[in-house]
Amino acid sequence: MIIAIDGPAGAGKSTIAKKVADSLGYVYIDTGAMYRAFTYELLTSSISLSDIEEITKVLEKTNIEFKNNEIFLNNLNVTNEIRSKNVTANVSTVSAIPQVREKLVDLQRKIASESNSILDGRDIGTVVFPNAELKIFLTASVKIRALRRYNELIAKDKNIDINEIEAEIEKRDKLDSSRETSPLIKASDAIEIDTSDLSIDEVANTILKLAEEICENESL
Repeated sequence: MIIAIDGPAGAGKSTIAKKVADSLGYVYIDTGAMYRAFTYELLTSSISLSDIEEITKVLEKTNIEFKNNEIFLNNLNVTNEIRSKNVTANVSTVSAIPQVREKLVDLQRKIASESNSILDGRDIGTVVFPNAELKIFLTASVKIRALRRYNELIAKDKNIDINEIEAEIEKRDKLDSSRETSPLIKASDAIEIDTSDLSIDEVANTILKLAEEICENESL
C-alpha cells in the first residue's frame, strides 16, 4: 500500500508522515530530504544551479539512501546539513530541474516498491504514485507555516526573523506551484486537510482512520 502526502512547505507533511508510518509499521520516504540532499551536494561542490550539463554529470555519480530514517549522501549522513538556510533557499530551484526530478522519482519508486510505504512531497499523488491507494493534501495558512518553521529554527539560530521566513515560504509556494515540471497541485482524488488549527495527533489519527477504512474495504 502507498500513502501519498502532498502539500506546501511547512504544512507538517514530514512530521505527520513519520508518525503515521510508525503507527502502521510502514517505510517512510522523505522525498523533500532527497531534493535537499542533492541541493546540498551542488552547493558544497560550488556547481552553478544553471549549469544543467554539469548538474547532470554530478547526478549520475550521486548516491542517496535512507538508513534508520536518516538520509545519506554518498555514504555520508547529511540529515542535519540539508536543513540549512542556504539549502532551503535553493532547493525549489534544484527541484524544478527535469533531470533531477526524473532521477529522484525513479529512486523514490524503487524504494517504495519494496514495502508498504508513505511518502511526502509536492508531486507524490500526481506524478510519483498517481495510483496511490490513499492521497492526502495537507495545507495551512502562510502565517501558521512560518511560525512552525520559526519555532523549529529559533533554538539553532537566535537571529531568525519570522517575517523573513514568511517571505521565503511565499516565494517557495510560488516557485513550487508555477514550475513547468511536476508543479505543486492537489490531485483530483486527494483528501485535503487544513492543519492550521489541528494538532499533530489529530491530523495523524485522521489519516490513520482513512488508511484503516481502505484496508478494511480491500479485505472484503
